[in-house]
Order: sequence, then C-alpha cells, then structure tokens
Amino acid sequence: MQIGLIGTGLMGLPMATRLLANHHVLTVYNRTPDKLPPLQAAGANLAASPAEVITAADCTILMLTDAAAIHELILTDAAQAALPGHTILQMGTIAPAESQNIRDAVVEAGGDYLEAPVLGSIPEAKTGELIVMVGAELAQFQRWLPILSCVGTQPRLIGPVGTAAALKLALNQLIGSLTTAFALSLSFTQHHGVESEMLMEILRTSALYAPTFDKKLPRMESQNYDNPNFPAKHLFKDLNLFLASSADLQTGMVAAVQDLLQQAMEQHADDDYSALFSVVNRQP
Repeated sequence: MQIGLIGTGLMGLPMATRLLANHHVLTVYNRTPDKLPPLQAAGANLAASPAEVITAADCTILMLTDAAAIHELILTDAAQAALPGHTILQMGTIAPAESQNIRDAVVEAGGDYLEAPVLGSIPEAKTGELIVMVGAELAQFQRWLPILSCVGTQPRLIGPVGTAAALKLALNQLIGSLTTAFALSLSFTQHHGVESEMLMEILRTSALYAPTFDKKLPRMESQNYDNPNFPAKHLFKDLNLFLASSADLQTGMVAAVQDLLQQAMEQHADDDYSALFSVVNRQP
C-alpha cells in the first residue's frame, strides 16, 4: 500500500521502519528534517510538506505530540485540499473530544478518519508488538487492519472514534499512578533499611505486582533517567488531558501525581518518567 507517516519521533521512527520491513511504499514528513535520513536510507520517500504526504499516499498515519500539532500540519488549507478520498489514521495520544473534532474536520474536507492509539514503547514498536486500540467503524477497522497489524500483534476495535482515545488516557493514567506508588514504596523501604531486592522478591509473588516495577527499578536505583522510552513531559501532557476529560470524576489522586511529575520536570522534562522517584525520594 501507499502509506504516509507524519511524525518520526521516538515512536514514529520505529513504526515507519516496521512499515518498510513489511514492503509498504512509505512517504514521510517530520518537522525536524534531521530525523529523516535513516528512513530515506531504508527506502522511504521524503516529503517537503504534509500536503505532499497526503497526495502521495492512500492513508496517512499521524504520530504527533498533541492535537495542536495535528491541526497545524493536516488542517491547513493546503493539506485539507488534498484530503478528499484520503484516510487519516491518528495514532498519537489525544483527548476523546479532540479526536472527534479532528474527525469532523477531516470528514468535512472529504476525507476519512480513524484513531488507533498504542500502548507500549520503543522496544515494542521495533518488534511490532504494540497494543493497538482502534476507534472506528467496523468497515474502517477491517480495511486498515493489515497496516495496523504491522505495528501491533492483535489490534482491537474498541468502538467509535473517541473510545480508543479514552482507553489510552485511562491506561496512561495508570502509568503515572502506578509508577508514583511504586516509587513511594521503594523509597519508604529503603529509608527503613529494607533491601530493594527483598521488596521485589515479596512483591513478585503477590497480586500487587506489575511488570513495570521491574522495568523501572534499575532507573530508580541508579537515578539515571537518560534515553527515555517515554519522556516525563509527554506523560505530563497525557495526565493533563485525562484531568481535562474527567470533569465528573474524583481525580484528586491524579492531580497529586501530576504535581509530583511537574516537580520532576524541573530537571527531567526530557528524561524518562521514572524520574518521579527523584521527587518522591527527595530528602527534606
């Protein structure tokens, strides 16, 4: 298939590589051009603008930071003029209402739209094992399942546009809350003379265990948050979206996590979100 991809950052780059490995013709655009040479070397076509990507492809995947970036890149006059008969496949993390509004704008311009946010990180993106959650009509899901299956082993249709976006934010809320809770328990036991491995031995045998604890433990113990799979600033953005979309819920716990994350971002905005430990474990 002729596929476009806009946004070749931490996740977009390995996803683009997967599409090329599955023999799709790929045209890419990124606002920072210096990220594109590896994809060009692998066989991707480079576009000078989002409109050029849309014109060259049957479907354009968006892996952008936020809804503002989507509006800036694909809802300009030039890009919208290329949308008739074209499908936009939005795979970043945005709010349900934002996704629905972008769908409405794309459809009004004559295009088609579905959302497919992913759960997982760079290692899963490289191996094609992301968890793909799709907000679409059944016919849309079935049509684009071969593309979705390049990046995820078993894409799931969640419901109409907005439902997958909501599920993705719910899961990212868990990322923040679980990581903060684990950082607090690790700090507490360390302060009371309990070895980290003893905590983990007990935790791994209990119903409380989550694999993310073992993944983040080395970063917390070494306090090395470099080379992130998911930067703190992106989790902060997602928790803001969760809070803004949860007007009828009691979200004080998430607001508290967000406050800690904001403190961590003073030194670690571009580092791994496990830098939450640096705040939770801070000595008075």
